[in-house]
Amino acid sequence: MRTFFPKHQPKTIGLAVFLNAGDPALEHLEDLILLLDAEGIDCLELAVPFPDSISDGPAIQRSAVRALQRGIGLGDVLGLIDRVRPQLQRLRIALLADWSHTVKPLGLREFIGSIADSGADGLLIHGLPPRVRSTYYEITDALQVPIITTCYATSGTQVKEEALRHASAYLYLVAQYGRTGTTPADGYEGLATLIQNLRSYRNVPIAVGFGVKTRAHVDALRDIGADAAIIGSAFVTSLEPALIEGRSPVLAAHAFLASLRDAGESEARVPLSRQSA
Repeated sequence: MRTFFPKHQPKTIGLAVFLNAGDPALEHLEDLILLLDAEGIDCLELAVPFPDSISDGPAIQRSAVRALQRGIGLGDVLGLIDRVRPQLQRLRIALLADWSHTVKPLGLREFIGSIADSGADGLLIHGLPPRVRSTYYEITDALQVPIITTCYATSGTQVKEEALRHASAYLYLVAQYGRTGTTPADGYEGLATLIQNLRSYRNVPIAVGFGVKTRAHVDALRDIGADAAIIGSAFVTSLEPALIEGRSPVLAAHAFLASLRDAGESEARVPLSRQSA
């Protein structure tokens, strides 16, 4: 099984970013994925685009609309992953698919089988109904498809324990209830005790997302013991002007990733999953 993030140590943290497949267009997306790999990013959460997500903020919703207008579907996304996977040295790709839009029409067993046969490193299903979770866990376990499970910081104990029990890729800890792109008003420091408690129950990688935008946010998550920070809306927003104007997003992505480096850092890669200077 592929490792998504470096083993947890003080002063280290992994980094994941989110994109909708098809925004940028696939020919540009392949170049962008190779850039993420070269820059030392640990994980790309790559979504099969779907409409009207109530959990996503406006930037990701606009991105999904642009991707859907290009007609991007599951086959296109898996084909892209299969093409780019042999070229990657570090980057892991976690596929995100929506239950109603992508999974249900195909059927759960057939859908998971297609993921098992692809180059995707892990799977996260958005909006998975509680009634099918046990079947989902059984099939992914049988086909050895690593899965990302989710819980909110405010979820009940039973929800958190189930998420931890079944996370075979990593646990996505949502920092606060709301929409993507919204940073917790009190910052991330209040999650420190929760992360310690989660890790004491089961030691799986814990990646924290929602509202992570800057190097200061990433450093704050590192300092409270998170294994990884997930940047979604801020990364998508940084690419949007180039995408709207029909330019390659690679330069915009490079500039955004540069903003995550320590002041004065001159290396090509982002120094987030090794000991900081």
